[in-house]
Amino acid sequence: MSDLLKAEALKAISGRTWLFVGAVGVLLGFMTTAGYTTTIEQEIAAGLDPAAATASMVRFWFGMMLASMLFGAIFVTREYGDGAIARSVLVSGGRGRLFAAKLAVATGVGAIFALLAGGLAVGSAWLFLPLAGQQLVWSSEATLTLLGVVAVVLLAAPWGVMFGWLIRNQVVTVVTLLVLTLLVDEALLRLVPAVGRFTMQIAMGAVYRDAKPEMLSPATALLVILGWIAIVGFFAQRRLRRADVLS
Repeated sequence: MSDLLKAEALKAISGRTWLFVGAVGVLLGFMTTAGYTTTIEQEIAAGLDPAAATASMVRFWFGMMLASMLFGAIFVTREYGDGAIARSVLVSGGRGRLFAAKLAVATGVGAIFALLAGGLAVGSAWLFLPLAGQQLVWSSEATLTLLGVVAVVLLAAPWGVMFGWLIRNQVVTVVTLLVLTLLVDEALLRLVPAVGRFTMQIAMGAVYRDAKPEMLSPATALLVILGWIAIVGFFAQRRLRRADVLS
């Protein structure tokens, strides 16, 4: 299994996909935190606590989860695009072994993105708050927010992997994930809060403490996230075992 993991790790870093999606995630994080600096002074003047402003600055790095999620999806689906998946199954010694190896490697890359997001979240708060004339005030809320950001960025990778195995087509997989994340989940929360709070994106928001009255508690939301990964993973493995590998 170690040789298979090494081979999949080489695949993960051999192209520029992980660098590209990672760079997009970093750019998104810096754009949102830099933009927030233009409103901090007014918000604090209106009564926002500096500690809450610090936690908000950290929270904006949740966007790195998009990079983690898309990498996980592309890592699987790109082998379907050129038909290389059949050879990968043969070389790996079985579909289950390949499934596990890709999941492990993609989650490892997700861990790198998660640590990067955590480091940049702290760094951007340290940099941008003084530039906006405000003091960085670290609190337990900022710590919990930081841990939540790291958690959702990490878990977004296996979420993308499961969709990659389930759908297989790269374009359809990426579009599906983006539509669910950016449109459907938010719409459900607004229209049917009792249902929407159990969607993946909204549960992730609860974990990184994007507090809304309708949201679940962070602990419950984390269980919901793991449950969604397990459910989609079940159907993804089932399709991999029963359907033709190239279908």
